[in-house]
Amino acid sequence: MHQHTGAPCEPLVKKGDRVLVGQKIGESKAYVSAPVHSSVSGTVVAVEPRQHPALLRSVASVVIESDGAFEVDPSVKPRGEIDSLSRDELRQIIREAGIVGLGGAAFPTSVKVSPPKDKKIDVFLLNGAECEPYLTADHRLMVEEASDIVHGMLALMKAVGVEKGIVCIEDNKPDAIDAMSKAVADFPNLGTAVVKTKYPQGGEKQLIKAVLGREVPPPPGLPMDVGVVVNNVGTAAAVAAALRTGMPLIERVVTVTGSPVREPANLRVRLGTSFRELIEQCGGLSEKPAKIIAGGPMMGIAQSSDEVPVIKGTSGILVMSEHDTVLDEPTNCIRCGRCVEACPMFLMPLYIRMYAEAGRWDLAARYSPANCMECGSCAYECPARIPLVQWIKIAKAEIAAAKGGR
Repeated sequence: MHQHTGAPCEPLVKKGDRVLVGQKIGESKAYVSAPVHSSVSGTVVAVEPRQHPALLRSVASVVIESDGAFEVDPSVKPRGEIDSLSRDELRQIIREAGIVGLGGAAFPTSVKVSPPKDKKIDVFLLNGAECEPYLTADHRLMVEEASDIVHGMLALMKAVGVEKGIVCIEDNKPDAIDAMSKAVADFPNLGTAVVKTKYPQGGEKQLIKAVLGREVPPPPGLPMDVGVVVNNVGTAAAVAAALRTGMPLIERVVTVTGSPVREPANLRVRLGTSFRELIEQCGGLSEKPAKIIAGGPMMGIAQSSDEVPVIKGTSGILVMSEHDTVLDEPTNCIRCGRCVEACPMFLMPLYIRMYAEAGRWDLAARYSPANCMECGSCAYECPARIPLVQWIKIAKAEIAAAKGGR
């Protein structure tokens, strides 16, 4: 019931209920939230807390035993053409479909495409700069479903009220560049931008800077403050599906990869499917895994079990062997400054870590740990192998707690 940034949903069903594909099973009245829908037809066998792959704690969940019939809810019907729908109607369709950002943050899309009236948006960026190592879900989607992505992009742009749209793709994806360039060719207000393959190029702020030369202010600054709205290509494809078929967000493309995986693949997956089932679908494992990560190696989250579900924000499942996960023991910081040079947010990770380790949260706060996007670049570059991101996360949590945020 919590597959998005914002307020979790409350279950709308109870044990013993029969549910259909596309039926709403969870909802919240909060503005920043998104409803949850059943991805299968079958019987609710439990409504109980289950482990969450991103929050790493148990959350309210609805457990459904599929009947294999995949009977669709009769309310799932095409929503009409973009030209026949108003901006408010498009926003409502996106909200009711439970669509969130599929790039990882899972921020409710209906909120993102509803900027305040005082924010003048003049450019819409569609993010296809899939920069996290190992992950190729967005890449395959652009190659295989370019026209659907463009259809969803046009709907998102109308919902925002912006005329100019740019599809942004890294230069290591020539087939995706070709497919998307052909798909936007008939629309004079759309174009593509090829950006350098560079991590973390897919971050909103980094992409806006690379494509438009605009700098988003530090938090609480947002892309809309510089006249931009950014959405992921997977999000656009989900919007197209919601319009053309009426089907809410019940599935997504997930990369399943890593050296122990016998047949790595990108799979179209129904939400709620366990990591174990996806790994088995890819031929299983050739050796015992040392680590299973939801997402990629830089920003992903290690799991304690493969019995966790795919949720809306699950872009990949990375399985790593013992050899892949050998880590050197941390040594003393030598003040080389490589973490400072690597930080895309222009922070000073060494000082945040130093004061966090000393428990001096007041001094750590002076170095703005809240601005950290947790990309892991600092820890990757650190020759002392200090877990800088973990220390920054601790600093964030402690500073928030001191302010009453816990």
